[in-house]
Amino acid sequence: MNPSVSKHPAEFVEINEPLWRPNPERIAFAHVTAFRNFVNGRHGLQLADYEALWKWSTSHLGDFWAAVWDTSGVIADTRGDPVYAPAASMPDARFFPNARLNFAQNLLRRRDDMPALFFWGEDKVRREMTWRQLHDEVSRMQQWLAGQGVGPGDRVAAYLPNMPEAVITMLAAASLGAVFTSASPDFGAEGLLDRFGQVQPKVLVACDGYFYGGKTVDVRDKLMQAVPHMTSLRAVLVVPYVAAALDMPIDVSAVPKAQTWNQALASLVAAEVLFVQLPFDHPLYILYSSGTTGVPKCIVHRAGGVLLKHLSEMRLHADVHAGDRVFYFTTCGWMMWNWLVSALTQSATLCLYDGSPFAAEGNVLFDYADAAGFTHFGTSAKYLEALNKASLSPAKTHKLTALRSVFSTGSPLVPEGFDTVYERIKRDVCLSSISGGTDLVSCFTFGTPTHPVWRGEIQAAALGMAVAVYGEDGKPLPEGEKGELVCTQPFPTMPLGFLVDGSLEKGRSRYLDAYFTRMPGVWHHGDYIQRTVHHGYIIYGRSDATLNPGGVRIGTAEIYRQVEKLPEVLESLVIGQNWPPGYNDVRVVLFVTLRDGFVLDDALIERIKQAIRVNTTPRHVPARVVQVHDIPRTKSNKIVELAVRNLVHGEPVKNLTALANPEALEEYRQMKITLEAS
Repeated sequence: MNPSVSKHPAEFVEINEPLWRPNPERIAFAHVTAFRNFVNGRHGLQLADYEALWKWSTSHLGDFWAAVWDTSGVIADTRGDPVYAPAASMPDARFFPNARLNFAQNLLRRRDDMPALFFWGEDKVRREMTWRQLHDEVSRMQQWLAGQGVGPGDRVAAYLPNMPEAVITMLAAASLGAVFTSASPDFGAEGLLDRFGQVQPKVLVACDGYFYGGKTVDVRDKLMQAVPHMTSLRAVLVVPYVAAALDMPIDVSAVPKAQTWNQALASLVAAEVLFVQLPFDHPLYILYSSGTTGVPKCIVHRAGGVLLKHLSEMRLHADVHAGDRVFYFTTCGWMMWNWLVSALTQSATLCLYDGSPFAAEGNVLFDYADAAGFTHFGTSAKYLEALNKASLSPAKTHKLTALRSVFSTGSPLVPEGFDTVYERIKRDVCLSSISGGTDLVSCFTFGTPTHPVWRGEIQAAALGMAVAVYGEDGKPLPEGEKGELVCTQPFPTMPLGFLVDGSLEKGRSRYLDAYFTRMPGVWHHGDYIQRTVHHGYIIYGRSDATLNPGGVRIGTAEIYRQVEKLPEVLESLVIGQNWPPGYNDVRVVLFVTLRDGFVLDDALIERIKQAIRVNTTPRHVPARVVQVHDIPRTKSNKIVELAVRNLVHGEPVKNLTALANPEALEEYRQMKITLEAS
């Protein structure tokens, strides 16, 4: 393996060989190759490679999305023309305004005895469901929902682990035209109300508890606290996940309006699923922002847009084929769950998992990969870092014979994370570091199976996504310069808007302010990004978390990369502290957690500073390095630099319920005075 050699110490630009190259058989097998041939034939073009295809896809949006529709076999009553508004009207752009379809119908394409779902719940649960069984369970759930008066536009909420009942509930809701929204069961009652309390669900489907790290967690107390405040609810359905796994009776009598899943559905006879045909822009999902700066924003996504964009990503980027086994380590509170479920459009098998990723002495996910034959393994950059720190090497302990693709998202994957995949997991895989967001329930940048993988780089901008790098003045930057990630053309998964007091119209100004006000005419996403000489991308963190010592912008990922290479350091978090007080400048403050047995002495501080100074620039070197016991993070495992920065500056953290470990913040609150004085 050839290491990357940087032209500038702060750059991750590879100038030797890529870490992986696709072989000719794989290129010929890929959906994107067939798609390019289709486009060339239909339009009389000679697009020779991915870069040419991407340029065409972003300058001929109507033709591109029509080709995605036609090559993906979208099931719909009507398609109509792929009309869209010009870029100047991007917030209001519409695709396929005359189309009528049903999202769930495009996922339930099969009804046979091949596996549709696998599910592992740590070491407690193993389940498998065929396509026929999935169809029948969706039918029964659809009948029950209809019996509760659920119809188009009504909200169905799920408070569930990543388990089959979550998929069944979503498909049944979508089949009726209801809007599905979900949260993971580790949210407390307040966090649940912060989300579902805003959207007024008619039905809530919840679990009795879940397993994590060998522990059993009962959530019925949280339901008893939250349900009485959700006055819109007509019924609560409780899945006996823990009770069934432990062969125990279940009592839900203390939860208002509740009955168990089995009680509700047992008497219903499976029939043909009814698929209500609805407009392309009919609402499908409500997702939530992380909520670390206030009550989470309710982001409403359109059914046709999600379907079409996910089809393009599953086929042209993830290269999912019929019969593949697709896994992503996610909860129902992260947009990657919604993305994962769309693999059903390809007649692939979903591999669901709930619990700790480090169960079974850290091997559980790779035990599962071997047992189920994963072809696609998705996870977070933080998981790959933890795998490396734990010195686990699945390449030596597992077969992983079928695995051909690895995905990473959630935070920037630094070059050492690429090394972890190729050295510790498998050499012959296409590693796709991907980036998008809850805002679009999809990706701006992705991998492609026909491209080489260069160390530290996302392979490409997604097809149909006019990704560009702009300066703070709202003007395009030359290749190689760092700036703001923008999208200059409309795309189908732009949200319908934000829901405020049950109204999209009331949320209109918040929606525009979030993406379009700072740089009018383009979508401003808020990532700090650079385009490379290979037409790939490097993301250096969120723009609002970038550091500005001496007026020079620094991405936080550049510092994390250097610090977390040190064996003593488990994890780190960096902020810019206003310094000195009263002046318009900042200094870099670095917080670190260390492995057991290590302390932050002067020698280690100097090693940390030296690693940063040598491999980046003197401006990256922190003025203060502070040891802490924990790094605060959201429930989707993203560290919260802004919350810590607020505490250090004496500002409130507005929504602690968004955090997985809110108790960690107290340590930062207490050190505010110390940091102010030194």
